[in-house]
Amino acid sequence: MALFYRFLFFFIGLMILTFGVCMTIVADFGAGAWDALNVGLSETIGLSIGRWVMIVGAILIVVNSFLHQSKPELLAIGIIFATGMLIDLWMFLILGGYEPAGLTDKLTMFIAGIVVIGIGAAIYLQAKFPLIPIDNLMMGLKKRLNVSLMVAKTIGELIALVLALIFSGPIGIGTLIITFAIGPVIQIFFPLFEKLLNRLLASANAKNEHIG
Repeated sequence: MALFYRFLFFFIGLMILTFGVCMTIVADFGAGAWDALNVGLSETIGLSIGRWVMIVGAILIVVNSFLHQSKPELLAIGIIFATGMLIDLWMFLILGGYEPAGLTDKLTMFIAGIVVIGIGAAIYLQAKFPLIPIDNLMMGLKKRLNVSLMVAKTIGELIALVLALIFSGPIGIGTLIITFAIGPVIQIFFPLFEKLLNRLLASANAKNEHIG
């Protein structure tokens, strides 16, 4: 039962998180560095944004394997595949063709997108599954370069930012806002969903003990 709840939180969280990512992309206020890279690749080379999430994620899995000197994590492959599929689902079926009318609409959608990403991440992180390739890259850079997590995270974001600029991704003021705002937003919602999961697990354990 515990594994079921973890998978449930993981899947629901990933659905919410990817919808928030799509909201920030459609808001056209500046996407996160890695998202901007995927959008830039999509518009420059072709293929959908979700397909590029998969391709870039697969490349990162190989890079991370080298940095950590370990075998590629199979579960990480499933995570990037699910992430790419969900992003394409939201972009084509829900947000396809929608364009915010003016600055107020763009800003509202952008801020809402950040909140949605924070909620989704706070739920998805409860599962405690292997890190997504972008976060694993941060850990790998920390290990290989012997730097702090903040420095490693900054290096990873700068790499994505430079590549996004090369491929004309949607870099803007929103990119900086996302970089610094996501962490605090996740921190706001994380304890709420941590308590919810613990309550569900405790209830499940109590039922099992009663049956036993």
